[in-house]
Amino acid sequence: MTRPMNVSITSMIRTAQAVTREGRGILAADESSPTMAKRLAAVRVDSTEETRRSYREILLSTPGLEEFVGGVILFDETIRQQTRDGKPFARLLSDRGIVPGIKVDLGIRPLAGSPDEVVTEGLDRLRERLVEYDAMGARFAKWRAVLRIGDGRPTTACIEANAHALARYAALCQEVGLTPIVEPEVLMDGAHDLDECARVTEAVLHCVYDQLARQHVILEATLLKPNIVLPGTTCRTPASDEEIADATLTTLRRTVPAAVPGILFLSGGQSDQEATARLDQINRRGHEPWELSYSFGRALQAPVLRAWAGDNSHRTAAQAALLHRARLNAAARAGAWLPEMED
Repeated sequence: MTRPMNVSITSMIRTAQAVTREGRGILAADESSPTMAKRLAAVRVDSTEETRRSYREILLSTPGLEEFVGGVILFDETIRQQTRDGKPFARLLSDRGIVPGIKVDLGIRPLAGSPDEVVTEGLDRLRERLVEYDAMGARFAKWRAVLRIGDGRPTTACIEANAHALARYAALCQEVGLTPIVEPEVLMDGAHDLDECARVTEAVLHCVYDQLARQHVILEATLLKPNIVLPGTTCRTPASDEEIADATLTTLRRTVPAAVPGILFLSGGQSDQEATARLDQINRRGHEPWELSYSFGRALQAPVLRAWAGDNSHRTAAQAALLHRARLNAAARAGAWLPEMED
């Protein structure tokens, strides 16, 4: 390591610990405007800046949320928005003991030379953007890479390109003083079985941690946001939650250094209850040497959107739906979730 263990590094380590402290996970509220438009359209709500602001205020101001959520990932638009009474969303979170974070990648584009694969963009002028987000109150950042299984994918070139981008992003974050969340997502789309997903996820994580080392990233001041190892959505060989948990933990133990303080699983295309049940099974098997938690977007927000549906008179019901899902995931984080708790 070429960097000293200075106050900035200590602060980033504390941020990682705060986000993953006991019983808590991350609410991913970092949907881009086009993605948010699709979510709102599903409940017949027009996507305007005000409807997006109003919906996100419902999320971020939910009473009691700080008991179960240690951090929230915001989108560029959202970190610039305020509550109805003029308080910036980042400050609203900080005042409640929730760590504000920011999504900094600019989305996926076709990988040159391999048009069936993608690479994440956003490294240009990232240093300047990180400085601005730090000044706006963000304390961590997130960058997502996307890898697909099937027909010879992902290629070594795709894995290496995305791992290199993740590592450069993480190094820039630590230069500024933001804790980087590294998110290499192996998609669950496809007909691959559980073993194939485990093989690909292992290869991806090996490459990611090799690149992080090459870029002198201090692992104690990072977090990992990986996919749960799952069979593909059209796979004809189902896997139980127990088998999924075993495959996921085996893959992580083969690839993720013990220096990483926390692993926060993404929900991907899983339903609310599937994501919670699998998080629970993973934690029932023990989490040493990492904290094993969640960074869920749709798996936390879907019931909130249905309850709200654009009507602010449903605000209380929508917040109750979010708190209920967060409480269930906190139970899963402790390996104490039971199906009857869903009701």
